[in-house]
Amino acid sequence: MLETEQEGDPHAKYLNEITETCTAQAELVIKTLEAGKIPLTLGGDHSIAAGTVSGVAEFYRRRNQRIGLLWIDAHSDINTPETSPSGNVHGMPLGAIMGLFSSPLSDMYGFSPKVRPENCALVGIRDVDEHERANIRRSGVHVFTMRDIDERGMRAVMEEALRLVGRGTVGYHVSLDLDWIDPEDAPGVGTPVWGGATYREAHLAMEIIADHGRMLSFELVEVNPVLDERNQTAELAVELALSAFGKKIL
Repeated sequence: MLETEQEGDPHAKYLNEITETCTAQAELVIKTLEAGKIPLTLGGDHSIAAGTVSGVAEFYRRRNQRIGLLWIDAHSDINTPETSPSGNVHGMPLGAIMGLFSSPLSDMYGFSPKVRPENCALVGIRDVDEHERANIRRSGVHVFTMRDIDERGMRAVMEEALRLVGRGTVGYHVSLDLDWIDPEDAPGVGTPVWGGATYREAHLAMEIIADHGRMLSFELVEVNPVLDERNQTAELAVELALSAFGKKIL
């Protein structure tokens, strides 16, 4: 795409193409849910989440139900075209989901936000742009940083996050960016940040999600095989998906 398409608005590069892809993704998610199955999305960068969440939210909106959102990531991805320092839309999907800016990406299916802020929780963030801090406060979402995990432990953080995203909802979508995990265990990501979750912490988080049994949809993004080492990140991604869907040690 970069070689053949015009980037368009420098504050939201390739927004039209990304919106087209996300719209198609949303329709696939709806069809999967209509078939009685749990969607499993394997993305490139995290911009695809705007489509995935829109599809899940619209499916349940048609049934007069609302969903929660568990966003597990090193980054908050809650920029807008006005606040983004790079203009890269993969730093804006949560901003679009929460309705912080108006565009075809955020306005899919004619409603916004896709998830109520009190039912959205970010877990494990540790690399936040200056303006994103203001956007987080403006949005009203719940945030658990890596310091919270360090001080309280993964179980306490996950239990509280799941309680928040599950309160008054039919269940929740889980959006997992592999750069949430420390680069020592997951080197094959586009924007690695040191100080992330360990291999076992990541599995514990997924196992707790499975124990609760209220996951409606699962998304896994940012596995970059070009940057990976001996397929380490890709294999971990598969393991984590299995844990989220209920695989246990015993």
